Amino acid sequence: MMEQRVAMITGASRGIGYAIAEALAVAGYNLAICGTREQTINAAADKLKKHDVDVLPKAVDVSDQAAVQAFVKDAVGHFGRLDVLVNNAGITRDNLSIRMKGEDWDAVISTNLNSVFYVSQAVLRPMMKAKFGRIINISSVVASMGNPGQLNYCASKGGVDALTRSLAREVGSRGITVNAVAPGFIATDMTAGLGEEARDKLVEQIPLGHLGAAEDVAASVTFLASDAAAYITGQILHVNGGMYM
Repeated sequence: MMEQRVAMITGASRGIGYAIAEALAVAGYNLAICGTREQTINAAADKLKKHDVDVLPKAVDVSDQAAVQAFVKDAVGHFGRLDVLVNNAGITRDNLSIRMKGEDWDAVISTNLNSVFYVSQAVLRPMMKAKFGRIINISSVVASMGNPGQLNYCASKGGVDALTRSLAREVGSRGITVNAVAPGFIATDMTAGLGEEARDKLVEQIPLGHLGAAEDVAASVTFLASDAAAYITGQILHVNGGMYM
């Protein structure tokens, strides 16, 4: 990179979000990262700084538009630029549709979908001014194939896919690409809690025969953020071991 670029990652305190932040740090990006808890996001920042990059951490409720706007303003003020946005923050509130509570629907849509709009909108002005930007949204395989008990989660990620394509058409002429990465089942703290039998059933659905790693997702994000992906926009990149084709 001619100059040290800056990447913003939401939900970066652990799991896939932290793996993405670390991969971008290794690639030389300075980082603005957020999570829900101050203690955990500060701890993540301390580890990331070992890669000799500048890291700005902040506890942010990404479902709060004003909080998101303040975070983006702080990041641009701190670094003077904002080149890459990775919308990774997400939650689950699983239940069968007949039993799903309204508040569980609202919480997932607010965190997983509304936040993508809030943060993406907030970063557009500095990216347009620079005539360069990469927006990368973390979707899910279930947005394409569906999953029982995850009506809210599937709907939120399907919305992310549609938002990705629409925004890509809006801002392409400004030098900004917008893509999504859709992970399959990834070995994280969440899948570790499923139990051996449940994990075995998941693996049976995957042609490659194993769960993915957070680093697999991070590598795809790092590519889409790079100059090598300059002519790719409006795409959903599936990283799922062949689970959905």
